[in-house]
Amino acid sequence: MNIHEYQAKQLLKAYGAPVAEGVAILKADEAEAAAKSLPGPLYVVKSQIHAGGRGKGKFKELGPDAKGGVRLAFSIEEAVSHSKEMLGNTLVTAQTGPEGKQVNRLYIEDGADIDRELYLSILVDRSVGRVAFVVSTEGGMDIEAVAEHTPEKILTLPIDPEAGVTAEDVAKINASLKLEGEAAKDGETLFPILYKAFVEKDMSLLEINPLIVMKNGRLRVLDAKVSFDGNALFRHEDVRALRDTTEEDAKEIEASKWDLAYVALDGNIGCMVNGAGLAMATMDIIKLYGAEPANFLDVGGGATKEKVTAAFKIITADPAVKGILVNIFGGIMRCDVIAEGVIAAVKEVGLQVPLVVRLEGTNVELGKKIINESGLNVISADDLDDAAQKIVKAVNG
Repeated sequence: MNIHEYQAKQLLKAYGAPVAEGVAILKADEAEAAAKSLPGPLYVVKSQIHAGGRGKGKFKELGPDAKGGVRLAFSIEEAVSHSKEMLGNTLVTAQTGPEGKQVNRLYIEDGADIDRELYLSILVDRSVGRVAFVVSTEGGMDIEAVAEHTPEKILTLPIDPEAGVTAEDVAKINASLKLEGEAAKDGETLFPILYKAFVEKDMSLLEINPLIVMKNGRLRVLDAKVSFDGNALFRHEDVRALRDTTEEDAKEIEASKWDLAYVALDGNIGCMVNGAGLAMATMDIIKLYGAEPANFLDVGGGATKEKVTAAFKIITADPAVKGILVNIFGGIMRCDVIAEGVIAAVKEVGLQVPLVVRLEGTNVELGKKIINESGLNVISADDLDDAAQKIVKAVNG
């Protein structure tokens, strides 16, 4: 689960991290009061969407010469003007795709005198099985570009879970970021704080880009991106309360209600599969035969008829879907349950696109019998290769 920048900063501030004063607003007429409550005279007006690259983004409605989704304001009047122009419009960034995201919230923040911009993130390093810091002196840039062109400027530092962030770890991070004096002292406090927040709140990513050294020599968290492990949200009601469903795909929200692993994609062949590995293989073979999957959908090993019906309805609700491939290898999941769920869904929502069903495993013959006797226009397949070829052919006419 992702949260907005202002929410991430509030969370980190509660742990003691240095962040600027700021106010989140939902309406343009709230901008003046928000700016007046800040020290000024420099203000930063930031679009709050779940996507990066906001500063370089462009608003669909404002033309190519308009400023991006993060703007400086040198007066209260300018902060109000920016707010009126940004709220309600669609911001397109490198991470939103061409459709962009509507800006429904802004964060008006006190400005900062920046001396240097640094990069810092904390994530789970699966190569060593530990939480790790990733830091670089090249803040404000895409870390992927830094990794490609100047990898020597990145330090990845795994943390011993029993010891936590030690003085030796802090020294390594300070040295890598070239922090001295007051900034280095701030690092001694800040780095353990960030690690504590990451672990206690079950984060999957904490990215600060940039972490700045101000002209007074102190550190400040200038931007913050935080993602949480969805499997641990039951432990954190306070985090769950931060969820902004307007930033999420409606189909993914519906899938979460049924505990379905669903991710919307850009293709036109809907997929319903049991097991993440088989789902990935199904997507790969669809691409192999020249088409694109419209989603990743794993119904799991113990799905009920009702859950399968819900999954099928989610797929058919996507107007981009021009064909559906159901690919089930029944172990715990029984093929007859899948068949009953698919038929129930088709009878409820109708079938307007080609449907290919491949069943194998537990109760496979019963599952095939249920589908064959349903009277539905379903294309059966013998194996995954056969199923992929048939659905791609059906979609392409």
